[in-house]
Amino acid sequence: MNTKRIAIFASGGGSNAIKLLDYFEDSKNAEVVVLLTNNERAGVLDKTVDRVDQMIINNEGANDGEFLVESMKELGVDFIVLAGYLRKIPNELIQAYPERIINIHPALLPKYGGKGMYGMNVHHAVFANKEKESGMTVHLVNEVYDDGKILAQYKVEIAPEDNAETIQKKVLALEHQYFSEVVENYIQNH
Repeated sequence: MNTKRIAIFASGGGSNAIKLLDYFEDSKNAEVVVLLTNNERAGVLDKTVDRVDQMIINNEGANDGEFLVESMKELGVDFIVLAGYLRKIPNELIQAYPERIINIHPALLPKYGGKGMYGMNVHHAVFANKEKESGMTVHLVNEVYDDGKILAQYKVEIAPEDNAETIQKKVLALEHQYFSEVVENYIQNH
């Protein structure tokens, strides 16, 4: 079986990107070949500098679908995994990688998805609406924000004393526990 080549796209601190790197470090099924970010000050860069090739682009590059397709093809990338990447994926890249772009979302989609629904924005909305549970969703990326086919969801209960910050911590723990495994299971079968 050929080893699948993964590109991780991240914009921030990159805790999920680190978990993916750790998970696939000794994998025979997949290897992370590049970490792409649209943020030259992203915390993930310092944390991964000696672990994986890095590609830093600006927001213009992030919007340039042809450039991204060409870059990924040159690197022989089979799958793209979004780990806190805060740019919309251009249609050209989605069409070049149909059902091969995987995203993680810090809520139970379809609730709390869409433009502007990322990071603490999601957790504040969940808290404000007095939800009894939240969680994380791993899904494929299509042309609409947070609308692609759901691959997996994991739930966590929200206690009466929870706030947006404690909800975020609970959801992040789920992400760290399950995201890499969901990615591996999906790419093994595609």
